[in-house]
Amino acid sequence: MLDHAETMFEGMSEMMKRLKKASYEKNMKAFRERNEGILREMTDYVDAAEDKDAAAKQLAQAFTGRVREAFQVKGKIRSRRQADLNFFMIFYVFPAILLTNHPEAKRIADAVRDSWRSTFQDSNIDYRDYDTIYNSFNEKILGIF
Repeated sequence: MLDHAETMFEGMSEMMKRLKKASYEKNMKAFRERNEGILREMTDYVDAAEDKDAAAKQLAQAFTGRVREAFQVKGKIRSRRQADLNFFMIFYVFPAILLTNHPEAKRIADAVRDSWRSTFQDSNIDYRDYDTIYNSFNEKILGIF
Protein backbone atom coordinates (compact mmCIF):
# COMPACT_ATOMS: atom_id res chain seq x y z
CA MET A 1 0.00 0.00 0.00
CA LEU A 2 1.29 3.45 -0.99
CA ASP A 3 4.63 2.01 -2.02
CA HIS A 4 5.70 5.30 -3.56
CA ALA A 5 4.01 7.88 -1.33
CA GLU A 6 7.26 9.78 -0.91
CA THR A 7 7.18 10.64 -4.63
CA MET A 8 4.43 13.13 -3.83
CA PHE A 9 7.19 15.34 -2.45
CA GLU A 10 9.24 15.46 -5.65
CA GLY A 11 9.80 19.06 -6.65
CA MET A 12 8.83 20.26 -3.18
CA SER A 13 11.44 23.02 -2.98
CA GLU A 14 10.57 24.42 -6.38
CA MET A 15 6.83 24.31 -5.69
CA MET A 16 7.26 26.27 -2.45
CA LYS A 17 9.49 29.03 -3.91
CA ARG A 18 7.93 32.46 -4.38
CA LEU A 19 4.49 31.04 -3.90
CA LYS A 20 1.80 33.36 -5.24
CA LYS A 21 -1.79 32.90 -6.25
CA ALA A 22 -1.07 32.13 -9.91
CA SER A 23 1.87 29.84 -9.20
CA TYR A 24 -0.06 28.00 -6.49
CA GLU A 25 -2.92 27.32 -8.90
CA LYS A 26 -0.51 26.08 -11.58
CA ASN A 27 1.50 23.98 -9.11
CA MET A 28 -1.60 22.40 -7.61
CA LYS A 29 -2.90 21.39 -11.02
CA ALA A 30 0.42 19.75 -11.88
CA PHE A 31 0.64 18.14 -8.43
CA ARG A 32 -2.81 16.59 -8.75
CA GLU A 33 -2.11 15.28 -12.24
CA ARG A 34 1.24 13.80 -11.19
CA ASN A 35 -0.21 12.16 -8.07
CA GLU A 36 -3.60 11.09 -9.38
CA GLY A 37 -2.74 7.41 -8.94
CA ILE A 38 -1.69 7.76 -5.31
CA LEU A 39 -4.74 9.85 -4.47
CA ARG A 40 -6.99 7.28 -6.13
CA GLU A 41 -5.25 4.47 -4.27
CA MET A 42 -5.99 6.26 -0.99
CA THR A 43 -9.67 6.81 -1.69
CA ASP A 44 -10.19 3.35 -3.21
CA TYR A 45 -8.56 1.65 -0.22
CA VAL A 46 -10.78 3.36 2.33
CA ASP A 47 -13.87 3.11 0.14
CA ALA A 48 -13.48 -0.67 -0.21
CA ALA A 49 -12.98 -1.29 3.51
CA GLU A 50 -15.72 -2.43 5.82
CA ASP A 51 -14.20 -0.52 8.76
CA LYS A 52 -13.43 2.80 7.11
CA ASP A 53 -11.91 4.41 10.21
CA ALA A 54 -9.45 1.52 10.65
CA ALA A 55 -8.62 1.57 6.94
CA ALA A 56 -7.98 5.33 6.99
CA LYS A 57 -5.74 4.94 10.03
CA GLN A 58 -3.80 2.09 8.42
CA LEU A 59 -3.41 4.07 5.20
CA ALA A 60 -2.25 7.16 7.11
CA GLN A 61 0.35 5.17 9.03
CA ALA A 62 1.65 3.66 5.78
CA PHE A 63 1.83 7.14 4.22
CA THR A 64 3.67 8.80 7.11
CA GLY A 65 5.96 5.78 7.47
CA ARG A 66 7.02 5.99 3.82
CA VAL A 67 7.63 9.73 4.07
CA ARG A 68 9.61 9.37 7.29
CA GLU A 69 11.72 6.59 5.79
CA ALA A 70 12.43 8.64 2.67
CA PHE A 71 13.49 11.85 4.42
CA GLN A 72 15.29 10.71 7.55
CA VAL A 73 19.04 10.68 7.84
CA LYS A 74 20.49 8.47 10.57
CA GLY A 75 17.03 8.03 12.03
CA LYS A 76 16.22 11.75 12.23
CA ILE A 77 14.75 14.45 10.05
CA ARG A 78 16.44 17.85 10.25
CA SER A 79 14.17 20.54 11.64
CA ARG A 80 14.38 22.66 8.46
CA ARG A 81 13.42 19.66 6.32
CA GLN A 82 10.56 18.87 8.71
CA ALA A 83 9.24 22.42 8.42
CA ASP A 84 9.36 22.13 4.62
CA LEU A 85 7.49 18.82 4.74
CA ASN A 86 4.87 20.31 7.06
CA PHE A 87 4.26 23.28 4.78
CA PHE A 88 4.08 21.05 1.73
CA MET A 89 1.50 18.86 3.45
CA ILE A 90 -0.61 21.92 4.28
CA PHE A 91 -0.32 23.59 0.87
CA TYR A 92 -0.47 20.56 -1.42
CA VAL A 93 -1.11 17.11 0.02
CA PHE A 94 -4.13 17.83 2.20
CA PRO A 95 -5.87 20.09 -0.33
CA ALA A 96 -5.25 17.51 -3.07
CA ILE A 97 -6.84 14.79 -0.94
CA LEU A 98 -9.88 17.01 -0.34
CA LEU A 99 -10.05 17.99 -4.02
CA THR A 100 -10.75 14.37 -4.93
CA ASN A 101 -14.28 15.19 -3.71
CA HIS A 102 -14.49 11.58 -2.59
CA PRO A 103 -16.96 10.87 0.24
CA GLU A 104 -14.06 9.54 2.35
CA ALA A 105 -11.64 12.42 1.63
CA LYS A 106 -12.16 14.18 4.96
CA ARG A 107 -11.79 10.90 6.87
CA ILE A 108 -8.50 10.27 5.03
CA ALA A 109 -7.23 13.82 5.64
CA ASP A 110 -8.09 13.57 9.34
CA ALA A 111 -6.29 10.23 9.66
CA VAL A 112 -3.21 11.49 7.80
CA ARG A 113 -3.13 14.63 9.95
CA ASP A 114 -3.34 12.60 13.17
CA SER A 115 -0.68 10.15 12.02
CA TRP A 116 1.57 13.00 10.87
CA ARG A 117 1.29 14.71 14.25
CA SER A 118 2.23 11.54 16.13
CA THR A 119 5.00 10.48 13.72
CA PHE A 120 6.92 13.72 13.30
CA GLN A 121 8.32 15.84 16.10
CA ASP A 122 7.04 19.44 16.34
CA SER A 123 4.43 18.82 13.65
CA ASN A 124 1.14 19.85 15.15
CA ILE A 125 -0.25 20.74 11.73
CA ASP A 126 -3.79 21.04 10.49
CA TYR A 127 -5.27 21.44 7.04
CA ARG A 128 -7.54 23.64 4.95
CA ASP A 129 -9.17 23.06 1.62
CA TYR A 130 -7.72 24.36 -1.63
CA ASP A 131 -10.17 27.26 -2.00
CA THR A 132 -9.41 28.59 1.48
CA ILE A 133 -5.67 28.56 0.80
CA TYR A 134 -6.01 29.89 -2.74
CA ASN A 135 -8.21 32.78 -1.61
CA SER A 136 -5.75 33.69 1.15
CA PHE A 137 -3.16 34.76 -1.45
CA ASN A 138 -2.93 38.39 -2.48
CA GLU A 139 -1.40 39.21 -5.83
CA LYS A 140 -0.22 42.61 -4.71
CA ILE A 141 0.38 44.17 -1.34
CA LEU A 142 -0.26 47.89 -1.50
CA GLY A 143 0.35 47.69 -5.24
CA ILE A 144 4.04 47.01 -4.66
CA PHE A 145 4.49 43.33 -5.57
